Amino acid sequence: MAESSESRPLSGIRVVELSSFVASPLCGLTLAQLGAEVIRVDPVGGAADVHRWPLAPGGTSIYWTGLNRGKSSVTLDLRSDEGRQSFRDLVTAPGEGSGILVTNSAGREWMSHERLAAVRPDVITLELLGRRDGRPGVDYTVNAALGFPAITGQDGGQGGGQDGGQGGGQGAGQVVNHALPAWDVAAGLHAALAVVSAVRERERTGRGRRIVLPLDDVALATAGALGYLTEPQLDGSTRPAVGNYVYGTFGRDFTTADGGRVMVVALTTRHFHDLARVTGTRDAVDAL
Repeated sequence: MAESSESRPLSGIRVVELSSFVASPLCGLTLAQLGAEVIRVDPVGGAADVHRWPLAPGGTSIYWTGLNRGKSSVTLDLRSDEGRQSFRDLVTAPGEGSGILVTNSAGREWMSHERLAAVRPDVITLELLGRRDGRPGVDYTVNAALGFPAITGQDGGQGGGQDGGQGGGQGAGQVVNHALPAWDVAAGLHAALAVVSAVRERERTGRGRRIVLPLDDVALATAGALGYLTEPQLDGSTRPAVGNYVYGTFGRDFTTADGGRVMVVALTTRHFHDLARVTGTRDAVDAL
């Protein structure tokens, strides 16, 4: 039996969302799944990603639908003064759990934190930026700037192809910008946590909060926590492109006799001993 929204942690919280693409809608979706009422505001005709692939046979965006399920919807002419005022009224409407805005449409004076706070001092706004200085940035450009494509695929000296155990069909030395928008996902979840924290702070202090969350800051912080930035600082090394091998431990993919593919990973010493035992390579490993 599905859990009712009234029993979820954010029941009674209302969030207004003006957003597109991944990180900001994912923030709203996460808050909605936690029980908040999320009201998505779109311009006439829909946001920039309303028709983004993949599409259902009828032409509806599966991508857009997945990120915006469980939300209410309002369409406003945000180019008009009347539409902008209606938007501000929606954000600053009275109510203990309202007065929260999530958006990646930053830099617009008519919906700025200062403008909204003049009407409702305890307003909470979260702005998802590409870069902290306001310049645009998306997951694929941030990922490339961090250098992650250069450590995917295969090293320039390796062979390739399915039977070689590297997989992916990459050419020698070809970099790959991963299809999973990892930094968008991380930023969206960080944003949801930031909103929850700001709501908690407002309950204790009565104060609102302006939160600015740049995508490249999330990426840098995450990469730093995982050691990707520390490693070259300590020894000057550059992490190689190792294909489907796992850096720092044993892991690689194999082609099975029936043409399937399996990924085998041994994370601990016990895992490796068990792997050697089940593969009948114990003597060879001991010799090495």
